[in-house]
Amino acid sequence: MKVLVVGSGGREHALCWAIAASPLCDKLYCAPGNAGIARDAECVAIKADDLDGITRFATDNAIDFVVVGPEQPLCLGLVDRLEAAGVKAFGPTAAAATLEGSKGFMKDLCAKYGIPTAAYGRFTDAESARGFVHERGAPIVVKADGLAAGKGVTIARTVDEALAAIDEAMVEARFGDAGTELVIEEFLAGEEASFFALVDGTTALPLVSAQDHKTAFDGDTGPNTGGMGAYSPAPVMTPALEARVMREIIDPTVRGMAAEGRPFKGVLYAGLMIVDTPEGPSPKLLEYNTRFGDPETQVLMKRMMSDVLPALLASRDGVLKNFQLRWYEDSALCVVMAAKGYPGDYLRRTEIHGLDEAAALPDVSVFHAGTILADDGGILADGGRVLGVTAIAPTVREARTLAYEAVDRIQWPDGFCRRDIGWRAIERK
Repeated sequence: MKVLVVGSGGREHALCWAIAASPLCDKLYCAPGNAGIARDAECVAIKADDLDGITRFATDNAIDFVVVGPEQPLCLGLVDRLEAAGVKAFGPTAAAATLEGSKGFMKDLCAKYGIPTAAYGRFTDAESARGFVHERGAPIVVKADGLAAGKGVTIARTVDEALAAIDEAMVEARFGDAGTELVIEEFLAGEEASFFALVDGTTALPLVSAQDHKTAFDGDTGPNTGGMGAYSPAPVMTPALEARVMREIIDPTVRGMAAEGRPFKGVLYAGLMIVDTPEGPSPKLLEYNTRFGDPETQVLMKRMMSDVLPALLASRDGVLKNFQLRWYEDSALCVVMAAKGYPGDYLRRTEIHGLDEAAALPDVSVFHAGTILADDGGILADGGRVLGVTAIAPTVREARTLAYEAVDRIQWPDGFCRRDIGWRAIERK
């Protein structure tokens, strides 16, 4: 098969790395890709949101299958365009991707189909939103309704913080159109986890759990980011809890989307809060993403023993019912290296050395998220989150030791990382 992966981040590098290993894949392209992806695929200079350009490339080059990585082209309808042109594609239609593209739509779906989530309100004017906050008090969570690159959520510890978040979105328009509507919801206390399932429109096939680290600095401090590291499996997600997530959250969502005339195909990524109740730990849905996570994909692909390509094809073709996947029992852990200043302003085009030395360690992969090739063939940072240093080992502790050994081989004075990825799992052990 000739396969095209759309995107340029660490998620797409991990997908390319896994797809390139498939005996079904004869030729692999990535649009636009990055300096690391270029080692696994032929990169083509087409932006992920250039729907015309990607569709034209796929048809001109007789691409058999397109795997769409990022949320924006999914919400814009890239899968619809490709399928209409006769090209098979992995991912939801624009109508189904609304599950991520509108937090308000997701919350309304949960309310309609009895999916456990936080109590909420939807607002299109700042005055009503402020009134809701004054009525409910703090802590409270303020979310931009639309896509905001992982930066549209404020966990407000005080009423003043919540009011400032409302003004930032609705008055200052920090998130553009994404912030013209807000979802404001109750604060849920507990332990977060990520859970993934492939979906073919009617059947959901559970993958494995992971846990992300959202804040920029050690000890879960600093501003929220797109993710500073992840590990899999997440010990909080016991087999019993995973069964409940499928029964109470994933399966009702698949049925509900079909009933709404928006059948979902692709990967459902459920952001969960595991809340302590008198009856024991209980999962609640924080949000849905309609694509693989980043940096969770890096640890998922390291743990996946099966060939990923047939699984993605089965999702698109509607034949997941009798499909099975095999996973390594080992733990995988990813440390994100970011440019200093991220998630605020940061320097671009700074040099990175030592990547081959880091990747030479056994069971380590260095996935690129924001890199470009220099004229002399060197690697330059060209993004906020730049590298995902990922290791697999029998335990989380061993995977973390190995990942940080690789990090320490990388020479990049203008980068930083958290040094405590996996701390919850290690403390739990």
